[in-house]
Amino acid sequence: MRTAIITGANAGLGLQCARALLHVDPSWHLVLAVRDPARGAAAMQELGQPNRCTVLRLDLASLESIRAFTEGVKTAALPPLHAIVCNAGVQVVSGIQQTVDGFEMTFGVNHLGHFALLQSLRGLLTTPARIVVVSSGTHDPSKHTGMPDPAYTSAAELARPGISGDDSDAGRRRYTTSKLCNVLFTYELDRRLDRGAHGITVNAFDPGLMPGSGLARDYPPLQRFAWRFLLPALRVLPAVRSTSTSGRHLARLVSDARFHGVTGRYFDGLKPTRSSPDSYDSAKADDLWQTSQHLIGPPVV
Repeated sequence: MRTAIITGANAGLGLQCARALLHVDPSWHLVLAVRDPARGAAAMQELGQPNRCTVLRLDLASLESIRAFTEGVKTAALPPLHAIVCNAGVQVVSGIQQTVDGFEMTFGVNHLGHFALLQSLRGLLTTPARIVVVSSGTHDPSKHTGMPDPAYTSAAELARPGISGDDSDAGRRRYTTSKLCNVLFTYELDRRLDRGAHGITVNAFDPGLMPGSGLARDYPPLQRFAWRFLLPALRVLPAVRSTSTSGRHLARLVSDARFHGVTGRYFDGLKPTRSSPDSYDSAKADDLWQTSQHLIGPPVV
């Protein structure tokens, strides 16, 4: 048996990835890393294989919760850890919110929380191991997704932005910028792991537009209605996918032998492709890494 950790595994893409992993490979034991253990327990029952799942609380908006989660993984008598899926995410459009540590919520959860989590868990990985970071096509202005273009200024400013002129577009821009951070982080982590030379691969994943997912929960009522009931009709378009389809794709990146040794890539579904020009900016990647390391403090030992 081997363990895979999936953040945000109680619903949406994370739940569908868990379902697919359990179905395609009986060797996986899953850690459902969730903010609400009761919802995690419900998800475990829905998956129907409670003997192959462990629910552990993880709030990516709290560095203390990340430290406690890491300790929980160490003491849970799990099979060796071979995969981590950084899936959980938020989109906040109703004004600036902060994590318990004082960071802007979208950056704090979508990037910094996962950065801290991987820094804590890297020493627990057993090779060969795979890390998959869920990003989004909204990080790339050339895709014309209807979302504001990302605006990477500096990681320090993203962590603690000013509040003047804040509106829903600013909130959506913080989201697309956090998704750019996901790709920058993926490539920089891969570089620092010597591009798979030590048996750990790192890839970014674009699940496509998934109507009905929970990312629109902070939108105004009319936009939430459209996201839930009108956008699903667009699934005939190639970039629009159900959570179940994208969950199966994500699970294959975790487990399929076809992707053994593949690292430092950006996948649109199962298709490796180029990410945005900004995502290859080594100066931005270094700034993001160095600032993130400073913000989270010394690593857990």
